[in-house]
Amino acid sequence: MKAKKLTRFAAIKTFQNVFEFPENIQDKWHEIFKNEHPILLELACGKGDYAVNMAIAFPNKNFAGVDVKGNRMFVGAQRALQEQIENVRFLRVKIENIISYFPPKSIDEIWITFPDPFLKDGKAKNRLTHHKFLAMYQQILKPNGLIHLKTDSTELYEFTLEMIEHHQCKIIENVPNVYEKGQPAFPLNIKTFYEGMHLADNRIIKYVRFILHENTIEVPPKK
Repeated sequence: MKAKKLTRFAAIKTFQNVFEFPENIQDKWHEIFKNEHPILLELACGKGDYAVNMAIAFPNKNFAGVDVKGNRMFVGAQRALQEQIENVRFLRVKIENIISYFPPKSIDEIWITFPDPFLKDGKAKNRLTHHKFLAMYQQILKPNGLIHLKTDSTELYEFTLEMIEHHQCKIIENVPNVYEKGQPAFPLNIKTFYEGMHLADNRIIKYVRFILHENTIEVPPKK
Protein backbone atom coordinates (compact mmCIF):
# COMPACT_ATOMS: atom_id res chain seq x y z
CA MET A 1 0.00 0.00 0.00
CA LYS A 2 2.82 2.40 0.85
CA ALA A 3 4.47 1.70 -2.51
CA LYS A 4 1.17 2.41 -4.29
CA LYS A 5 0.83 5.74 -2.51
CA LEU A 6 4.38 6.72 -3.37
CA THR A 7 3.75 5.83 -7.01
CA ARG A 8 0.63 7.99 -7.07
CA PHE A 9 2.36 10.92 -5.38
CA ALA A 10 5.10 10.74 -7.98
CA ALA A 11 2.57 10.50 -10.80
CA ILE A 12 0.50 13.55 -9.89
CA LYS A 13 3.66 15.67 -9.97
CA THR A 14 3.65 15.04 -13.72
CA PHE A 15 -0.08 15.66 -14.22
CA GLN A 16 -0.82 18.96 -15.93
CA ASN A 17 -4.22 19.15 -14.24
CA VAL A 18 -2.87 18.94 -10.67
CA PHE A 19 -1.39 21.86 -8.73
CA GLU A 20 0.40 20.98 -5.50
CA PHE A 21 0.80 23.81 -2.98
CA PRO A 22 1.24 26.33 -5.82
CA GLU A 23 2.40 29.90 -5.32
CA ASN A 24 0.92 33.00 -6.93
CA ILE A 25 -1.98 31.10 -8.49
CA GLN A 26 -4.79 33.17 -7.01
CA ASP A 27 -5.44 35.32 -10.09
CA LYS A 28 -4.56 32.74 -12.75
CA TRP A 29 -7.58 30.44 -12.80
CA HIS A 30 -9.19 31.77 -15.94
CA GLU A 31 -5.79 31.55 -17.61
CA ILE A 32 -5.46 27.96 -16.38
CA PHE A 33 -8.90 27.01 -17.69
CA LYS A 34 -8.42 29.15 -20.79
CA ASN A 35 -11.90 30.65 -20.48
CA GLU A 36 -14.03 32.97 -18.34
CA HIS A 37 -16.59 30.36 -17.31
CA PRO A 38 -17.91 30.12 -13.72
CA ILE A 39 -15.72 28.23 -11.25
CA LEU A 40 -17.10 25.68 -8.79
CA LEU A 41 -15.12 23.95 -6.04
CA GLU A 42 -15.38 20.46 -4.59
CA LEU A 43 -13.78 20.62 -1.15
CA ALA A 44 -12.46 17.46 0.52
CA CYS A 45 -12.82 16.05 -2.98
CA GLY A 46 -11.14 12.70 -2.31
CA LYS A 47 -11.15 10.92 -5.66
CA GLY A 48 -12.91 13.85 -7.31
CA ASP A 49 -16.16 12.08 -8.14
CA TYR A 50 -18.25 15.25 -8.09
CA ALA A 51 -15.69 17.49 -9.75
CA VAL A 52 -15.14 15.10 -12.66
CA ASN A 53 -18.76 14.03 -13.20
CA MET A 54 -20.12 17.56 -13.02
CA ALA A 55 -17.38 18.76 -15.35
CA ILE A 56 -18.61 16.22 -17.90
CA ALA A 57 -22.23 17.31 -17.43
CA PHE A 58 -21.52 21.06 -17.48
CA PRO A 59 -18.87 21.82 -20.14
CA ASN A 60 -19.50 25.56 -19.77
CA LYS A 61 -18.43 25.55 -16.13
CA ASN A 62 -15.03 25.00 -14.56
CA PHE A 63 -14.43 22.70 -11.59
CA ALA A 64 -11.59 22.47 -9.09
CA GLY A 65 -11.26 19.54 -6.72
CA VAL A 66 -9.49 20.57 -3.52
CA ASP A 67 -7.91 18.18 -1.03
CA VAL A 68 -4.59 17.56 0.66
CA LYS A 69 -4.59 13.79 0.08
CA GLY A 70 -2.78 13.37 -3.19
CA ASN A 71 -3.06 9.59 -3.38
CA ARG A 72 -6.86 9.85 -3.59
CA MET A 73 -6.77 12.86 -5.89
CA PHE A 74 -4.72 10.76 -8.32
CA VAL A 75 -7.82 8.74 -9.28
CA GLY A 76 -9.92 11.69 -10.45
CA ALA A 77 -7.00 13.52 -12.01
CA GLN A 78 -5.95 10.47 -14.00
CA ARG A 79 -9.50 9.89 -15.22
CA ALA A 80 -9.80 13.50 -16.34
CA LEU A 81 -6.58 13.20 -18.31
CA GLN A 82 -7.55 9.88 -19.88
CA GLU A 83 -11.00 11.15 -20.88
CA GLN A 84 -9.65 14.56 -21.93
CA ILE A 85 -11.94 16.47 -19.59
CA GLU A 86 -10.56 19.97 -19.98
CA ASN A 87 -12.73 21.88 -17.50
CA VAL A 88 -11.57 20.22 -14.27
CA ARG A 89 -8.39 20.78 -12.26
CA PHE A 90 -7.15 19.54 -8.91
CA LEU A 91 -5.58 21.62 -6.18
CA ARG A 92 -3.59 19.84 -3.48
CA VAL A 93 -3.61 22.22 -0.51
CA LYS A 94 -5.00 22.49 3.00
CA ILE A 95 -8.55 23.79 2.83
CA GLU A 96 -7.88 26.05 5.81
CA ASN A 97 -5.70 28.10 3.43
CA ILE A 98 -8.31 28.26 0.66
CA ILE A 99 -8.46 32.06 0.48
CA SER A 100 -4.80 32.12 -0.57
CA TYR A 101 -5.63 30.29 -3.78
CA PHE A 102 -8.74 32.03 -5.14
CA PRO A 103 -9.54 35.73 -5.60
CA PRO A 104 -12.29 37.42 -3.58
CA LYS A 105 -15.80 36.92 -4.96
CA SER A 106 -14.63 34.56 -7.71
CA ILE A 107 -16.36 31.25 -6.94
CA ASP A 108 -19.93 30.42 -7.95
CA GLU A 109 -20.54 27.32 -5.83
CA ILE A 110 -18.84 25.16 -3.22
CA TRP A 111 -19.55 21.45 -2.85
CA ILE A 112 -18.49 19.71 0.36
CA THR A 113 -18.80 15.99 -0.22
CA PHE A 114 -18.42 13.53 2.64
CA PRO A 115 -15.76 15.41 4.59
CA ASP A 116 -14.30 14.16 7.84
CA PRO A 117 -16.96 15.07 10.46
CA PHE A 118 -14.33 15.43 13.22
CA LEU A 119 -16.43 13.85 15.95
CA LYS A 120 -13.81 13.81 18.71
CA ASP A 121 -14.12 16.35 21.50
CA GLY A 122 -12.48 19.64 20.66
CA LYS A 123 -12.32 18.94 16.92
CA ALA A 124 -15.49 20.78 15.82
CA LYS A 125 -13.35 23.72 14.67
CA ASN A 126 -12.03 21.48 11.89
CA ARG A 127 -15.46 20.79 10.39
CA LEU A 128 -15.78 22.36 6.97
CA THR A 129 -18.98 24.16 7.94
CA HIS A 130 -17.54 25.66 11.13
CA HIS A 131 -17.67 29.44 11.64
CA LYS A 132 -14.07 29.90 10.49
CA PHE A 133 -14.59 28.04 7.23
CA LEU A 134 -17.87 29.80 6.46
CA ALA A 135 -16.04 33.09 6.95
CA MET A 136 -13.44 31.97 4.41
CA TYR A 137 -16.08 30.85 1.93
CA GLN A 138 -17.77 34.22 2.26
CA GLN A 139 -14.60 35.87 1.03
CA ILE A 140 -14.22 33.79 -2.12
CA LEU A 141 -17.87 33.16 -3.04
CA LYS A 142 -19.75 35.50 -5.32
CA PRO A 143 -22.85 37.15 -3.81
CA ASN A 144 -25.56 34.49 -3.41
CA GLY A 145 -23.02 31.77 -4.18
CA LEU A 146 -24.24 28.34 -3.17
CA ILE A 147 -22.78 25.96 -0.61
CA HIS A 148 -23.71 22.27 -0.81
CA LEU A 149 -23.06 19.70 1.91
CA LYS A 150 -23.58 15.98 1.36
CA THR A 151 -22.75 13.71 4.28
CA ASP A 152 -23.59 10.49 6.08
CA SER A 153 -22.79 12.08 9.45
CA THR A 154 -25.84 13.07 11.49
CA GLU A 155 -23.56 15.07 13.78
CA LEU A 156 -22.06 17.11 10.95
CA TYR A 157 -25.45 17.60 9.29
CA GLU A 158 -27.04 18.89 12.51
CA PHE A 159 -23.98 21.00 13.29
CA THR A 160 -24.26 22.58 9.84
CA LEU A 161 -27.92 23.40 10.39
CA GLU A 162 -26.92 25.08 13.65
CA MET A 163 -24.28 27.13 11.82
CA ILE A 164 -26.84 28.07 9.16
CA GLU A 165 -29.27 29.29 11.81
CA HIS A 166 -26.57 31.07 13.83
CA HIS A 167 -25.37 33.05 10.81
CA GLN A 168 -28.86 33.63 9.38
CA CYS A 169 -28.05 31.80 6.16
CA LYS A 170 -30.79 30.96 3.70
CA ILE A 171 -31.58 27.29 3.15
CA ILE A 172 -32.43 26.55 -0.49
CA GLU A 173 -32.92 22.81 -0.08
CA ASN A 174 -32.74 20.49 2.90
CA VAL A 175 -32.96 16.72 2.33
CA PRO A 176 -32.61 14.65 5.53
CA ASN A 177 -32.64 11.39 3.53
CA VAL A 178 -31.36 11.65 -0.04
CA TYR A 179 -32.35 8.11 -1.03
CA GLU A 180 -35.67 7.89 0.81
CA LYS A 181 -37.64 7.99 -2.45
CA GLY A 182 -35.15 6.09 -4.59
CA GLN A 183 -32.43 7.49 -6.81
CA PRO A 184 -32.18 11.29 -6.57
CA ALA A 185 -31.83 13.53 -9.60
CA PHE A 186 -28.47 14.66 -10.96
CA PRO A 187 -26.10 15.72 -9.49
CA LEU A 188 -27.14 14.23 -6.14
CA ASN A 189 -27.14 10.82 -7.77
CA ILE A 190 -23.35 11.00 -8.16
CA LYS A 191 -21.93 8.54 -5.64
CA THR A 192 -18.51 9.12 -4.17
CA PHE A 193 -16.33 6.18 -3.22
CA TYR A 194 -17.16 6.64 0.45
CA GLU A 195 -20.84 7.20 -0.22
CA GLY A 196 -21.04 3.76 -1.79
CA MET A 197 -19.51 2.28 1.36
CA HIS A 198 -21.91 4.20 3.59
CA LEU A 199 -24.95 3.08 1.61
CA ALA A 200 -23.80 -0.53 1.78
CA ASP A 201 -23.66 -0.03 5.55
CA ASN A 202 -27.28 1.27 5.50
CA ARG A 203 -26.33 4.76 6.57
CA ILE A 204 -28.65 7.66 5.74
CA ILE A 205 -27.23 10.30 3.41
CA LYS A 206 -28.13 13.93 4.11
CA TYR A 207 -27.90 17.00 1.90
CA VAL A 208 -28.35 20.71 2.47
CA ARG A 209 -27.87 23.62 0.06
CA PHE A 210 -27.69 27.17 1.38
CA ILE A 211 -26.60 30.74 0.78
CA LEU A 212 -24.57 32.76 3.26
CA HIS A 213 -26.08 35.91 4.73
CA GLU A 214 -24.73 39.15 3.28
CA ASN A 215 -23.54 40.29 6.70
CA THR A 216 -19.91 39.55 7.49
CA ILE A 217 -19.56 36.23 9.29
CA GLU A 218 -17.93 36.70 12.66
CA VAL A 219 -15.82 33.90 14.07
CA PRO A 220 -16.45 33.55 17.84
CA PRO A 221 -13.32 33.83 20.00
CA LYS A 222 -11.74 30.62 21.18
CA LYS A 223 -12.93 29.51 24.60
